[in-house]
Order: sequence, then C-alpha cells, then structure tokens
Amino acid sequence: MSADAAVKYVTEIPEDEVKRVAEWINTEEYKEKNFARQALVINPPHACQPLGAELAAHGFEGTLPFVHGSQGCASYYRSTLNRHFREPAPAVSDSMTEDGAVFGGQNNLHEALENAYTMYKPKMMAIFTSCMPEIIGDDLTAFIKNAKNKECVPADFPLPFANTPSFNGSHIHGYDAMLLSILQTLTEGKQVEGRCTGKLNLIPGFDANTGNYREYKRILKEFGIPYTLLADISETFDSPLDGTYRTYPGGTSLDEAADSVNGKATLTLGPYATAKTFTWIKDNFSGKHVSLPIPFGVVKTDALLLKLSELFGKPVPESLKAERGRAVDAITDAHQYIHGKKFALYGDPDYLMGYVSFLLEVGARPYHILCSKGTKKVEKELQALLDSSQDGKDGKIYINKDLWHMRSLLMTDPVDAMIGDTHGKFAARDANIPLFRFGFPNFDRVNLHRYPLVGYQGVINMMTTICNKFIEVRDETCEERYFEMMR
Repeated sequence: MSADAAVKYVTEIPEDEVKRVAEWINTEEYKEKNFARQALVINPPHACQPLGAELAAHGFEGTLPFVHGSQGCASYYRSTLNRHFREPAPAVSDSMTEDGAVFGGQNNLHEALENAYTMYKPKMMAIFTSCMPEIIGDDLTAFIKNAKNKECVPADFPLPFANTPSFNGSHIHGYDAMLLSILQTLTEGKQVEGRCTGKLNLIPGFDANTGNYREYKRILKEFGIPYTLLADISETFDSPLDGTYRTYPGGTSLDEAADSVNGKATLTLGPYATAKTFTWIKDNFSGKHVSLPIPFGVVKTDALLLKLSELFGKPVPESLKAERGRAVDAITDAHQYIHGKKFALYGDPDYLMGYVSFLLEVGARPYHILCSKGTKKVEKELQALLDSSQDGKDGKIYINKDLWHMRSLLMTDPVDAMIGDTHGKFAARDANIPLFRFGFPNFDRVNLHRYPLVGYQGVINMMTTICNKFIEVRDETCEERYFEMMR
C-alpha cells in the first residue's frame, strides 16, 4: 500500500480545487484580501523580546543568561541562537509550571538562582522574563531583593534583570532592555568626577554577525583608538574548536563595562535596537554621545570613520583609505550585474536602513521594503533614503507586515531578488528568485555570520555575493548559445 493510500483525509479536496486555490493566491484579488487581515500574523520576520535579551547577556564576561519562565521558552531562545551560530548557547531557566502560574514564580526563582550560582559559577546572571511571569505580574525587583536576603546568592553578586514580555515588541526591544539593565547594574557608583578612561564605548546593537564585531575591532585598531565593546559576542559565538569546552568564552570584561561610564565617548551603531539604552547613557555617561546607522555601504562607512577621526583627533589611517578604494573598485568592476535590479527587503529597522543605503549606492532598486515591527519614525527615515536617489523613487514601505504579505507582493509585482533571513526562503522559492541571507536568523546556510557586512570589507562581501549569484543564475538558465566563458 502506498503512503498516500494509508492517509485518510478528514475532508477530501478535489485536485482541480487545489490547483485553483494555488493559482488564486498569486492574484491581485487575493493580495487585497491578504492585506486586509488584521488579527492574524503569518511567518513574521522577527523573534521575541527574551531572545534579544539572551543575546545581550551572552556579550558579557562570565555571564549566565537566566530565564524567569518556562523551560520550553528557554529552549526556544537557546535553539534559535544555536542554529544560527552553530555554537552552544548556555542558559538556565527556573522552569515555571502550573504552580508558578497560580502562585507566582518567586520560589522557582530563588531555588534556581541558588542552584545556578553553585553549579555554574558565573560572574553575573542576567535575568529576563517570558510570557507567563509577565501575564501574572511577578515583581522581579522584590523577588531578587528577597533572594539576596535569603542568601541564595551573595549580596554583592550582580543580578541585572529586564521585563521582556514575548507578546509585544521584538528581539531588538528585549536586547535594549537587557543591555540597559546590565549597564545600570555594573556602572552603579562607578562614575568618578574628572576621570576619563580615554576609551570609546562602542555599542553595535542587536547584531548576530560575529564578523561585524571583528571588523569594528579591526577598524578601531587601525585608528589606534582604545575601546570597550558593549556587548561583545565575537568570541561567545565564534570561539575556536580546540578540544576544551568553555561555558563562558569571551564577552566584555565586567570591570571594563563598569568603567565605561567614565569613557571619552559613546557611539551606538544600532540606534533602533538601543534606543532606551542610549537615552539613559546620554544622561549618565561622561564624554560625548553619538548615534550613527550601521555602516553598510561606502557612505555610511565614511560617516563612521570621519566621526571616529573627529572624536579622537586622529586622521583616517591610510590603510582604511586604501580599503575604501578597493571597495569602490569592487563596485566599479561588478555594478553592471546589479544595476537596475529590483529587490525585496525585510528585517530589523537598523539592517533595513543599511540594505537600502547599500543598494542605492550600487544602482540597484529597493522595491518592496517590509518591517514587521516598525514605527512612523522608521517609515519616515526609510522614505527619506528612497527619496535621496532616482533608484529609490518606486520603492514602497510596508510597516508591521509579515512574510505572507511579502509573498503576495512578490507574486503580483515581481522583483529580481530578496534580502533577509532564512524565514523568507519559502516566498523566494515560490517567486523563483534568489534570497540573500544577510539577516538573523539563518538556519539553512553555514558560516554566514563570520562574513562581515559592515565597513568597506562588508561592501566587497555583499557586492561579491549578490553579483556572483546573478551571474550563476544566468549561467544556469540561459540557452546553450548564450552559455559563454566570459560574463
């Protein structure tokens, strides 16, 4: 008996009806119905707040992410990070169940804190919530105070915490909340009048590309600028395989993070992912405070280098000027393969700004731009980017839409390619276009997080990836007579 014969369907659907619906969902009529829906979300290109909080926690030395909530939720955050980086994402949970939902999770929290402190010997535990304790209203301030009074952990042990309900916001908001709490906890009482570390505090925001972190470090080294990276996941999720398992590889030193309050300047490169943190820093940190977009493309990288030069009174190094020349040369060599191509884009606000800026620089056309968790401010800034170039005049922005909306756009108003994370692969397959995986998370390709997208090297990497794919598609689909040695 065949596998099909063994299946007994509840409702038999005629093949012609299946075919009719499959064709109908590609029409303008269906698109109108699709965009009219309000309550239902299908395949949203964003994760929840606690996942972002965990990424922030992993960026600090000896820090154990601690989920106040159910064990299943903790497994989701860990597995998402694990699948993206293909590295361990150690974290603990106080495993709230039905009892915790009824009586509150204080007992779970206290027992888990004591066990985790004893077993895993962290230097800090960063606590964040899932849905259950948020819905019942658990008071983390009181719970943590009581835990220290009961000596579950030492009185001076750092326990930053953030309320990160999964039912609103996204991973960038959770990242922001956790980073803010960590900095508030570590810098408390550390500001010294007249003291200046001479360092730059660099905040990359929610960025799951370890290559980007290394690129920032390399640029600052070329300048000779001392820095503290807040928070540094470059070793946490890209440590060497040498036969020794390290529970806490890498991360920003807690002492350096505590002293960051006395820095010479603080620069955030993911302003939408660090909005609350940066607002607090402007009121509490010494030195100058600057917010810039992620340096995707030549123009935004230029802006970063010029700002570093201004802040620290150092000329832009000749080595970086040479890199700029190579990036411009790479664009010149390859622009004909991307010029005029239409792109659909989706992702976090900070990354979308970078995608649009880069594409406009190289003569491509950002056409469908979708942000699943956006604001009027995001839309206004994206529109200003589009208006700055002739190639952006036809671009349309879709705020608070999902990837099923994107599918309707692809089928009724086609483009040449998409840029985003793994979740867009189904829509890209239906539309028969390539998907360039520059976002988070990426589950179905390897080592992409090791390739920097920022800086002049990022320009070369993105240009090379995109143009070579278009050339490859041409080779695979052209008639025999057009299959040429040279492209």
